[in-house]
Amino acid sequence: MRSHVGRVRQLNEDLAWIGTTASGLTAAVVADGMGGHKAGEVASGLAVESLSRSLSAWREDLGDEAGGRTKLRELVRKANATVYETASANEQYSNMGTTVVLALLDDSRGLIGHIGDSRAYRLRAGEMEQLTEDHTLVNELAKSGQLSPEEAAHHPRRNVLTRALGTDKEVEPDLKLIDWRPGDRLLLCSDGLSSLVEDRLIAQTLGDPDTDLEQTADRLIALALLAGGDDNVTVALIDYDKDADAAGGGTA
Repeated sequence: MRSHVGRVRQLNEDLAWIGTTASGLTAAVVADGMGGHKAGEVASGLAVESLSRSLSAWREDLGDEAGGRTKLRELVRKANATVYETASANEQYSNMGTTVVLALLDDSRGLIGHIGDSRAYRLRAGEMEQLTEDHTLVNELAKSGQLSPEEAAHHPRRNVLTRALGTDKEVEPDLKLIDWRPGDRLLLCSDGLSSLVEDRLIAQTLGDPDTDLEQTADRLIALALLAGGDDNVTVALIDYDKDADAAGGGTA
């Protein structure tokens, strides 16, 4: 994991966590907070604290897809309630919220959940696939044909979210089951990376055979800073390596 305040912001409102569940699954979360003075930092912190605690206590496997989806929705809704109630009870945190993208992985499957425009990508055999779909106004306009992909990428309102965690009493995450194979690499990131660095460069960096996870994470952060670094930028990387023990857990 790596997280950087960027070249413009004074406060890092991003937060990431990677850990292991009680049932031995690998779990990861990236959150990108938003709001007034320090409120974004509070929102992402509350969300990651709630989700990391819930995921650490997760005792089920991913064999029961319907059960896993139901439980993950419950965990996200619990985190949403924590952020929403804190915002409602404190005027200085009014309307604060956060994006969230998270992953649960076993030895053959992964369950991806997200709200907002933080993303998940999977690299497989040199090909990168975006696993999430941004909850943004611009993405909705692009899907309806009102904007071209090029117009969407440079639209002045491209950061306006249509869904976030903590801004409303109820929220619905998008969930996706993926297959997960030896040699795969998973990237969770805030839009401080994806909005500044072309997918082509992200894929090239992820697929470099001469770099390990630590070096890859550092290079992704450097690419965002070279592109202007006008936002906080956070990445969490996971490799599928059957011969390696889980390492690098914690928050960033």
